[in-house]
Amino acid sequence: MTDRETYKGPALFSYGFRPFFLSAALFAMLAIPMWWLVWRGDLALASRLNPVDWHIHEMIFGYGAAVVAGFLFTAVPNWTGRLPTRGGPLVVLLSFWIAGRVAVAGLTGQGPFVVALIDQLFLLAVTVMIAREIVAGRNWRNLKVLVPVTMLWLANILFHAEAAMQGTADHGRRLGIALLVFLVMLIGGRIVPSFTRNWLVQRGETRLPGGFSRFDALCLAAGAAGLIAWVVAPYTMICAALGTTAAVLHLVRVARWRGAGTWPSPLLLMLHVAYLMVPLGFAAVALAGLGLVAPASGAHVLGIGAVGGMTVAVMMRATMGHTGRPLEAGRVLMGAFVLMIAAAAARVAGPAPLFAGLDGIDLSAFLWTCAFALLVARIGPWLLRPKAGRKVSRAAARVRIHDQ
Repeated sequence: MTDRETYKGPALFSYGFRPFFLSAALFAMLAIPMWWLVWRGDLALASRLNPVDWHIHEMIFGYGAAVVAGFLFTAVPNWTGRLPTRGGPLVVLLSFWIAGRVAVAGLTGQGPFVVALIDQLFLLAVTVMIAREIVAGRNWRNLKVLVPVTMLWLANILFHAEAAMQGTADHGRRLGIALLVFLVMLIGGRIVPSFTRNWLVQRGETRLPGGFSRFDALCLAAGAAGLIAWVVAPYTMICAALGTTAAVLHLVRVARWRGAGTWPSPLLLMLHVAYLMVPLGFAAVALAGLGLVAPASGAHVLGIGAVGGMTVAVMMRATMGHTGRPLEAGRVLMGAFVLMIAAAAARVAGPAPLFAGLDGIDLSAFLWTCAFALLVARIGPWLLRPKAGRKVSRAAARVRIHDQ
């Protein structure tokens, strides 16, 4: 009998995806209505960050960081063959994450330095623990994942420093979003074609997405260049040029994955649609550089559409697979994803009136909140309960994990 089978603690802390996916989804469901009230002037925060910085920081380093941690603490054991992090260490990590949210909201009254010190603990601990597991498992090829995760930790520190020194974290906002988008390009660019290939093989198809190639490397390089330009020199011609290049290459990249043939599997189709938001986001960045759309358009297509869409789709799929549920989205989760993409589209409209007296900002906040309410209602109980179904053989488990 293995340690995996003898764990007797709460199901919530039996695997890394459980506490962090649940916390991320609950936080996303509550934080945006709070932000909407702040935006309307009906609520004031005691945060040391200005209201816009608080909103963006918490979506990146609150919600986004929690999803990244949940994914990594679930994926790394599969990469290394080592036992998953569980129990006490997960409790400590979750405590760090909660302490960061409380401190950044200004609920404990600390100064900027102490707030930053508390808030950076979570990503620092995640980086150190993931590095230890990868090195101990001698899984050298996945060490590259540590680069954007470490940079995300550093970006959080820079965000606080810039806000404290200049009153706003203009560069920090874009840097945080850019790093999450790069993780979508890096990790999403591997799992989406892999899952699609496995699904098409099961259906007897012969035209399959190829493996990672030089073209994919070119897409990552172009995407990184476009993101760097957006962070450093947004709304310029060079940003427009690099954004256009990245948009075209990533549009070709996602088209090569045969997403159009995945209509019978909505759960798989969601991944393709979420990745499609990457080239659309680059296109919005390019148009903003030319002065043709609002400056915030690119940030919200990338942030809500690409990052939000991909994290929601991954949380759904990983939760189903690792809790013993069939990989079938169902109407509730399909609805949640559609609402997420609709939230991205509505936010691009900005303050323009759209529906029933609601402008794009109001409607986007409403759609986002509804999306996460549906997500929590559906996957929340799965995350809190032990894995369903009969135990399977080690060989079958490995096959299932590979597909997830």
